[in-house]
Amino acid sequence: MEEILIELHVSKKIHTNNGIEVLDVNLKIPKYGLVTLFGKSGVGKTTLLRIIAGLTQPDGGFITVGNEIWYDSIKKINIKPQQRNIGFVFQDYALFPNMTVKEHLLYARPQKETGYISELLDIFHLKGLCNRKPGKLSGGQQQRLAVARALARKPQILLLDEPLSALDSETRNVLQYEIIQAHKNFQATTLLVSHDVNEVLKLSDFVYVIENGKIQKQGKPNDIFDNTKIKTDIQLTGIVLDIQNNTLTVSVDDTITKIITTMDEI
Repeated sequence: MEEILIELHVSKKIHTNNGIEVLDVNLKIPKYGLVTLFGKSGVGKTTLLRIIAGLTQPDGGFITVGNEIWYDSIKKINIKPQQRNIGFVFQDYALFPNMTVKEHLLYARPQKETGYISELLDIFHLKGLCNRKPGKLSGGQQQRLAVARALARKPQILLLDEPLSALDSETRNVLQYEIIQAHKNFQATTLLVSHDVNEVLKLSDFVYVIENGKIQKQGKPNDIFDNTKIKTDIQLTGIVLDIQNNTLTVSVDDTITKIITTMDEI
């Protein structure tokens, strides 16, 4: 049975396109898992990350991480953000314009563990860019730096707020692979916010679907998005997201398709 690291049940009034709504969410996140909060823009996904990070205070409820209480409205506990062992990657990257790539990582990891910093630079293909400042980096390179900086703290929990939404599809695919590798190598429990089905299927172990302030669905990504089966001979051009037994999960023009394959004996 998976060990649960994060357990929370929080409520928060939020402003949506339909007016004020109550976000009332109950989550359990396994240790070392990569879990996605999925849903349309404005449903409260980012608010939930900010609540976990301590940047937004909920109206009530609790958050426990391991054996530690981070927030409890009844017990009047709310530990400060800097006391929560998290790394947060924001949508706008939040990089320091006057710091080089290497200075960003050394600032996040003041112990100056050069071996660890070097490993981050390698995984995110930043080693040749150490002396560049953010203004001299592409969007993809800036996002690599933002994720590497978050991991430089050696966080217990990594929070990713739609980290790849502003990137082109080619760059996004490369960074998705790098995030998977970093997640495996550094073993941070990762919580991803996304409204991109392709991304969820490619990255996630488990997904929570948020709608109307509540968790409407939860489960493995393939189970949540398993709506289409192909039973005839057709030609498709797309990206293979997952292969399990004789079933391919393919993205075709941003539509997720299941293809059941067969092989004739020769």
